[in-house]
Amino acid sequence: MAKHIVIVEDDPDQRANYTDAITKKGYDVTGYASRQEALEGFDRDLPDLAILDIILGEDVDGGFQICRDLLSRAPSLPVIFLTERIDEIDKISGLRLGAWDYLPKPISLDYLAERISSLLRIDEVRGEDNPNNSSAKRIGELTLDQDALLVSWRGQRLDLSGTEFRMLAKLVRVPGHAVSYDTLMNATMQSLVTNNTINTHMRNIRKKFEEIDQEFGCIKSEYGFGYRWSA
Repeated sequence: MAKHIVIVEDDPDQRANYTDAITKKGYDVTGYASRQEALEGFDRDLPDLAILDIILGEDVDGGFQICRDLLSRAPSLPVIFLTERIDEIDKISGLRLGAWDYLPKPISLDYLAERISSLLRIDEVRGEDNPNNSSAKRIGELTLDQDALLVSWRGQRLDLSGTEFRMLAKLVRVPGHAVSYDTLMNATMQSLVTNNTINTHMRNIRKKFEEIDQEFGCIKSEYGFGYRWSA
């Protein structure tokens, strides 16, 4: 059965272009023009992945509100923000809400389709019960599964976004060694990344560890340089 993708975009031409391009990749696509339409659609059926613009007509933060509502219903659902709002504060807001990716317009339709495919593959592998995966790497009480982009701490699973996983993997590659902001920026595989964006990612990662271990303190800040993993 084809995966169901939802696109929330107020511009009818862009919505049609995205829908057509993603449908050609074999997905079942539903487009909504407003927050109200989207929320009514979610009441009927939740998608496998959602692509959200932030500004929806006069609803300047509509995409953020949709993301908040959607993840309250399905916390692990992949969400992509696709928007012309590329200010750092907007990107940070999207990441804090739990989005898996934040893409600027304009965008190549082929690239968008590839990002969707990649995130769905990760989500599918995460749903498989395979504790003996040979791609898993262990650093003390930390386990990283390279295929599913999954992290376990003291035997308990954390669901990090793909960006968060890549940053953590870079951080723990040589435990005890400081990792620079520039190195962590490269790990995000995103453009327009600043030190503040990296700090936001790191706060999100720490928070997820602390939710299962209140004493967690392995991620250390190196003021003005970057971060260090100190077990």
